Amino acid sequence: MSEAHASLEHSEHAGHAAGHNKQIALVIAVLALFLAFSETLGKSAQTSALSSNVEASNLWAFFQAKTIRMTTLRTAAENRALDKIATPDATVQAAMAAQIDGWQKTAARYDDEPATGEGRKQLAARATEAEHRHDLALERYHHYEIASAAFQIGIVLCSATVITGMVFLTFLAGGLGLVGVAFTAIGLFAPQMVHLF
Repeated sequence: MSEAHASLEHSEHAGHAAGHNKQIALVIAVLALFLAFSETLGKSAQTSALSSNVEASNLWAFFQAKTIRMTTLRTAAENRALDKIATPDATVQAAMAAQIDGWQKTAARYDDEPATGEGRKQLAARATEAEHRHDLALERYHHYEIASAAFQIGIVLCSATVITGMVFLTFLAGGLGLVGVAFTAIGLFAPQMVHLF
């Protein structure tokens, strides 16, 4: 009779352990789901940060090229103005004045060209905006990375619960899951609220 009793106890314990393992598997599945979300959002933020960084670099290079062109034209106009003073012929002076005026207008257009958005002032504003988008995306990325780490550690702790039977590890994993959800939400809605890096 004691063998039958031991067998019954063992099957009850096995049934309880199987039910417990199903609950742990469900926690693992939920953590993996949130891990997938944070990884996807993180990759998107990383790509956005890289794109914005390239855009800012391109705009600052364009700004620099416009500055060089503007400086060259202004210098040429100043030199031509000196040449004009030294030239006695009124027809040549008029041609030089027209050339100086054209160069000055072009230099002014290089500095400020609101119609096309390609003046130095507009380029500087666009580059600054691209830098801001880069910084924001990078902050989001860091929060998503922390969230991903929390979810991954939670999954490992749940797996350790199955092996060791130490249930408190599952509660610790659940706590890390909540931390991960919090960092995902911060990255999504308020990335500048918490500064970690």
